[in-house]
Amino acid sequence: MCGIAGAYVQDGVENDRMKTATDTLFHRGPDAGGYYTSVSKKIFLGHRRLSIIDLSEVANQPMNSSDGRYVIIYNGEVYNFKELKTRLPDFDWKTNGDTEVIIELFAAFGAKSFVWLNGIFAFSIYDTIEERLWFCRDPLGIKPLFIQRSKTQLLFSSELKAIISTRSQQTPFKINNAAIPYFLHLGYIPEPMTIYEGVEKFPAAHYAVLDIKTNHWTQQKYWNAEDYYLSNPINDEATALKLYKEKLFAAVNRQMISDVPLGTFLSGGIDSSLVSAVASVLNPGKINTFSIGFEEAAFDESQYADQVAKHINTQHHLFKVKLDDVLGLIPDFIDVYDEPFADSSAFPTMLVSKLARAQVTVTLSGDGGDEFFQGYGMYTWAKRLDDPKIKLLRKPLHFASKMMNERFQRAGELFNYPDANRIPSHIFSQEQYFFGEQELQQLVPDLSFDFTSLNQLPNKGTAQERQAFWDVDHYLKDDLLVKVDRASMHYSLETRVPLLDKEIVEFALNIPLSLKIREGYGTKYLMKKTLYEMVPRHIFERPKRGFAIPLNKWLSNELKPLLDKYLSTEKVQQAGFVNSEYVATLVKDYFAGKTYLYNRVWVLLVLHWWYFKSN
Repeated sequence: MCGIAGAYVQDGVENDRMKTATDTLFHRGPDAGGYYTSVSKKIFLGHRRLSIIDLSEVANQPMNSSDGRYVIIYNGEVYNFKELKTRLPDFDWKTNGDTEVIIELFAAFGAKSFVWLNGIFAFSIYDTIEERLWFCRDPLGIKPLFIQRSKTQLLFSSELKAIISTRSQQTPFKINNAAIPYFLHLGYIPEPMTIYEGVEKFPAAHYAVLDIKTNHWTQQKYWNAEDYYLSNPINDEATALKLYKEKLFAAVNRQMISDVPLGTFLSGGIDSSLVSAVASVLNPGKINTFSIGFEEAAFDESQYADQVAKHINTQHHLFKVKLDDVLGLIPDFIDVYDEPFADSSAFPTMLVSKLARAQVTVTLSGDGGDEFFQGYGMYTWAKRLDDPKIKLLRKPLHFASKMMNERFQRAGELFNYPDANRIPSHIFSQEQYFFGEQELQQLVPDLSFDFTSLNQLPNKGTAQERQAFWDVDHYLKDDLLVKVDRASMHYSLETRVPLLDKEIVEFALNIPLSLKIREGYGTKYLMKKTLYEMVPRHIFERPKRGFAIPLNKWLSNELKPLLDKYLSTEKVQQAGFVNSEYVATLVKDYFAGKTYLYNRVWVLLVLHWWYFKSN
């Protein structure tokens, strides 16, 4: 896992500036660094390396193809690189790693080789003959890539900070006000937008090429989830279970390849326990597992992680989180994520990454099980709101909820969707306690927004399945995977996600609802059937909890100075993003006892915290 940065500048690249930009990514690759400048001086490629596979210097980047025509910088891992070598049976390989495989396949087969790659990646390849700069990002957007493009230049990097560092104080990047309603609605900024005008997240499952001679840019999708989504459902349970086990064990086995120490994150939930259990079966010795707990019992699942670890016989490491540990992350939080990011589980993710990095360089994570196997309560709400009777009664239900207690008031907002075509983002927003569209019209009256394109979904499948597809396309990619990537790479830790292995994803997209939800098991049926063969079922028979901190408690107590500092009327008016009177009323209501507003307060705090720390 690494960090990449590069540029095309029509009048010539400033090498020193781009080297400095590359080195802002040192945390992503502390083991080695390298730079390439084209003969024309128009192209710069920079790389920071975290050595995982083939630790020798010959595997450092930028790397040239054997014929000298192509140069690559690459962030990620391609797990099937040994298998892909068979496509070039007579080639004399110089390294034992995956970078060389990617560039030589491209040299031999061109862009059609991209779909063969099973991994997590973002890379750029420069063609020195045709003077073309290529880009490619993995199918699910697990690895990040940012692009800033104009008529005379193009900048790109693994993190926003590298691009932002190239601008002088005289010509800073402008804030992208159009992204702010999306952030307040979702708690993150969805692809392709960023918080800066003119800087975009390069889309997942796409490749692009810039022709240097003509400045012509073309972009194309090379993998499409809809091609696999219920295209030919596997309805036979025995067949599906057998295939799932085979694909799961193969995926974990592929993703355990490493020339440095490896472990797993283990929260005690279904997903991480499944990955850890399979890894322990495949590994001849004890694997390292890492989890964190909280002093607040309502948020602490460490006892369950400990039970799983003992059963599968791992070397288990537990860190009990105190408030001071979270407060210690406050100075770094904004810098780690570069733009407003309101997923407060980033804090425990950073802490468990720090814990793991003291022992290993690679971890396996359980991300991806919920989205592909119906693990979230949001999917039940999608089914509920699709009921014709609920559609008829939703407005009276919303009105009635206002007369009830806090729990019902919060739930009642889910009935208050603006339009049937925008239900998916509404469900997500209200399940996360963020701002609905009607609230946004009062909160950001000077900013126009239209969430229609955010809610485009395939027409087939149930409402539950479509809601899950929305999560894969948005929540998973632009929140959960971002959270893990930035948190782990901040500590130079590579985190892999076996449940999002390309073969498992293509399989899971095609599995019908009947094999994801089953009476007696609830959600994640195939996953649980597989897990319970390795770990006792009784450990998991408890209500589902998220990986979260007691944000509401801390926000109204120990974190209150942060709130007072950044959400004062003066600061809110100075930033100019939102209606200061609305914010003042919201904060007042929160402290008056409407505690369900805590995430609305938090998302506003993060926005203003980012603004005053970054500007």
